[in-house]
Amino acid sequence: MTTVEIPQFKGRAGWEFTDISSLDPSAYPDTGEGNAAAVETERIVPPFSDAWQLIQVDATTIEVPSDLPDGVTVTSLEQAIADNLIPEGRLGGLVDTAADFFTARNQNDGRGGLFVHVAAGVVVDRPIQATVIQATGHTTLNQRTLIVAEANSQVEVWDQVLSADPELDAMMTTVVELHVGDGANLRYVGVQGLSEKSTVFGTQQAEVGRDGSLDWVALGFGAAKGRVRMASRLAGPGASGKVTGAYASRGRQHLDYDTFQEHSAENTTSDLAFRGVLANRSVSVWKGMIRVDEGAQQTDAFQESRNLLLSRKAHADAIPGLEIEADDVRCTHAAAIAQLDEEQIFYLRSRGLPLEQARRLVIGGFLAELVERFGSGRSRDALALALEQRLDLIFEA
Repeated sequence: MTTVEIPQFKGRAGWEFTDISSLDPSAYPDTGEGNAAAVETERIVPPFSDAWQLIQVDATTIEVPSDLPDGVTVTSLEQAIADNLIPEGRLGGLVDTAADFFTARNQNDGRGGLFVHVAAGVVVDRPIQATVIQATGHTTLNQRTLIVAEANSQVEVWDQVLSADPELDAMMTTVVELHVGDGANLRYVGVQGLSEKSTVFGTQQAEVGRDGSLDWVALGFGAAKGRVRMASRLAGPGASGKVTGAYASRGRQHLDYDTFQEHSAENTTSDLAFRGVLANRSVSVWKGMIRVDEGAQQTDAFQESRNLLLSRKAHADAIPGLEIEADDVRCTHAAAIAQLDEEQIFYLRSRGLPLEQARRLVIGGFLAELVERFGSGRSRDALALALEQRLDLIFEA
């Protein structure tokens, strides 16, 4: 067990909005071997017919792909370490696992995990899908992902974490490191669909090299309480990063996202958009920061967070921020929190639509602007379907 202290509510920067004083991590020991029967758990994003699949249950790797092309490695992080497959400086190169209780605990486990490596110049024409299922209650699953896209490579990775039972009471820690080399292109889709009785704490960091491109998607649907930090660093000239986040909460869920866009080189571009739909007494927090380092001239950065409250008792906080140390930049941000527009509802009902259908159409339109950030195709369709199914659950509550 790690000796790093648990962060205190209102006692440490970044934890001002998420109170975990009642959480006893020692009551959730690290999980053991997984039961392969949990593989039948329903997916938020179903398996693509042509995708390479990696499946893990608790700390056990159930399936890894075997027909990979030359220059592509997809395996458990545990196996990659054992086989010395990880390029020097990549594992732990972005996340300081000693700085935080939950990341330190994740580091101390070392089982399971996902490792994807694409060699320089290799274009992967099929998606990679990793599915991690937490199946044992009252345990902690420490999930770690390391993706390395070398120079001028291209790859798309879907990484979803699920609970085997909707009533599962458990804890998960996640550490994600994304290395995007010079001229490389990575799309990374992270899907969090844990039980609404679980907790999740994550630290996720990306670094993009010269003329590299990162398309990062985060879907947050599950967990009773969770806090995830997502940070991207545009390290080389011409690098670009697009981050798209969506969460849809109900009951008394509490979801906390802390995003950070760092521009460390000139002529870099970032575009971040988060949207949330909150029902019942659920709570969301989004705290975003754009940082432009000294010398990072001609930066173009944007961030927004928009939240739609479906209940008078739902609550959202949206806190954008800027730290700029260069003088030739364009940085903008926007934040909005609103109830459903009653005029829109009235208009639709006046055209003969029932109240429930009118509400669904307004909410669907609100989220559609996120989906439209993607070109037509399978990825866009899968994201749209996941959001639609989540809304079905919210309206059932």
